Amino acid sequence: MRTRPVLIYDGDCGFCTTAVRVIERRARPRCEIVPWQQADLGAFGVTRERAQHEVLWATPIGTVYGGADAVAKLLLSAGGAWSVLGAALRLLPARWAGHAVYRLVANNRSWLPGATEACSLPGARANGP
Repeated sequence: MRTRPVLIYDGDCGFCTTAVRVIERRARPRCEIVPWQQADLGAFGVTRERAQHEVLWATPIGTVYGGADAVAKLLLSAGGAWSVLGAALRLLPARWAGHAVYRLVANNRSWLPGATEACSLPGARANGP
């Protein structure tokens, strides 16, 4: 049984990997950080499709948050000023904005700095730009 939360991200995506490394260095969240490609997704009750679609935050008791909610939990775990930002992302209307911004970034991550071909979401790869 895990005692710490786990952040699950797309390890094949250059943008995602860079973003996670920056957060790891600057915010120092209290969690394990694992690419979904190396995670036992079944142990978290998560499908491959969901892991490809959004970053995930899995708690030790088995609750899984995705997207902007996962980012908020990550920031909360870091403490200090980061936790203030994470708490703000949990409140309306910032929560709505956070979800919209997260989805905009996630859907367009193949166009962002550090991106690679693997950054395209599965549906986007099949359909082209």
